[in-house]
Amino acid sequence: MSNITLFAMPGSCSRVSLILLEEAKADYHIQWVNLMNGDHKTAEFKQINPKSKVPALAIAGEVLTENPMIIKYISTQFPKANLLPKVDTGLAEYQQISDLCFCSSTIHPLVTRFCIPTFFAEESCATSVKEKALAALHEGLTWVEQRLADSTWWYGEQWSAMDAYIFWIITRLQRCNFSLSDLPNLAQHTENMLKRDSVIWALEKEKLANQ
Repeated sequence: MSNITLFAMPGSCSRVSLILLEEAKADYHIQWVNLMNGDHKTAEFKQINPKSKVPALAIAGEVLTENPMIIKYISTQFPKANLLPKVDTGLAEYQQISDLCFCSSTIHPLVTRFCIPTFFAEESCATSVKEKALAALHEGLTWVEQRLADSTWWYGEQWSAMDAYIFWIITRLQRCNFSLSDLPNLAQHTENMLKRDSVIWALEKEKLANQ
């Protein structure tokens, strides 16, 4: 039996960890958590993750939370999968973590504000929240768009965990009618991701969980 369990919800940001585990061909178990039913608020789940969030990664009885650290852990445990580029200096490694934090702390909160503005404001103010999130998203994603102008993936021609995180961001936004008409490189990046085996397998597992 695997000593790795991913607590996840289909469509949520736990998709990033799911893709990485598939990419690494890891032996792991999935425990689906239905946020819409309030599973994350139960006393049972709070014993696993008192932050009441997914993803959470249980490793031999210990639980790791927060996307950048889960991603870093999976990358370190499965070095042959090359989930993050090998680097020569400590500073370069910190830069990789900084990239992941850009997704988690800068873009990710804006995704929620764009898709579910009523989480943050009364209905009368929701439109304003969404509009401000949209403006900030375009600013942040324009940088990503420019970075992808001359390469297939975030780190040039090497696929990485950053590409999985960017993919989740874009596909989550697309479910909320976010347009990529002004972001052709990101649109192509999404198409490229959808052809990758690890992504296909991860999406299939989410699909089965929703049935």
